[in-house]
Amino acid sequence: MALSALSLLVAVGLVVCLPYFVDVGWSDIGAQFAALDPVVVAGLVALWLAGLWAYTFVLTASLPGLSRPQAMTLNAAGSAVSNLMPFGGAAGVALTFALARSWGFRTNPIAVSTVTSGLWNVLARFLLPALGLVALLATGRVPDARVAVPALVAALALIGLVAATVTALRWDRAARITGRTADRVLRLLPHRIRPRRFVPSVSLARLRTTTAGLLRTAWPAMTAGMFAYLVLQAGLFCACLATTGAYVGLGEAVAAFALGRLLTTVVVTPGGFGISEAGTAAAMVSLGGPAGPVAAAVLLFSTFTYILEIPLGALFWSLRELVAQRPRVAGTRDNARPVRAG
Repeated sequence: MALSALSLLVAVGLVVCLPYFVDVGWSDIGAQFAALDPVVVAGLVALWLAGLWAYTFVLTASLPGLSRPQAMTLNAAGSAVSNLMPFGGAAGVALTFALARSWGFRTNPIAVSTVTSGLWNVLARFLLPALGLVALLATGRVPDARVAVPALVAALALIGLVAATVTALRWDRAARITGRTADRVLRLLPHRIRPRRFVPSVSLARLRTTTAGLLRTAWPAMTAGMFAYLVLQAGLFCACLATTGAYVGLGEAVAAFALGRLLTTVVVTPGGFGISEAGTAAAMVSLGGPAGPVAAAVLLFSTFTYILEIPLGALFWSLRELVAQRPRVAGTRDNARPVRAG
């Protein structure tokens, strides 16, 4: 409890100090918010909700029988919990299990869904920085030409890692080759930093055993849902920049968006709140964005992707009985009568 309170204080402190990181005052940011057109704000809300709806396709594909309202409830409630405490992902997973069990789903399909949807999120986190680097290189905004080649190599390496992982999950021969290669690379590391009792090939085999059956049919829908979700989130970020007058170009916006999404994985604060905002604002200003509008745009974006997710999750939690529909696919339910959550 004390750790959660301290983490929230750090997050709030970072946000409060955000204007000073980019050398503007809160009055400048307040003026940007005061000038927002209600019609534009309504459009931003619609774009935000469209992104959340797109993500339900990932969840419904990973847990056959889950309805769209149920998926929206799982996503909103889990995000609300994750946004309130450090390492909140574990609490979000526990909430997912409780809700799904209350709707009659068996433990094993829930576990497989959690693993596969989590894997797709991790792969997206790897892919976003690569796309951000490529977008930055395309704009010619890399300040030092000597950095361009290493940045391109890093981007291609990340894309290759994602491609190799997906290929290994789909084909036996690719899995064997990838596993043996990872084992050899791990053995090259010094003993003091080499993970103990971790054999990549064995872990990959276990992951394939867990997810192979589901991914054989679900990966197209999961991939399409994740792609649509990220595109809509990036669109929301660009719209926030345009609304405050901070938009300087698509490449710069994509690069800053990718950095911000990557920083949300920093678990020092809940959902990386504060850290993500500071890093994103600093990146946009360094790429030529005006400081005041940039700070306002970043805070506006975080209002949707962090702050509003908390009351939205509470709302869906309170309405969870209304979305407790019978699973559509036979075999996902327990034989016994399910126990309702809280």
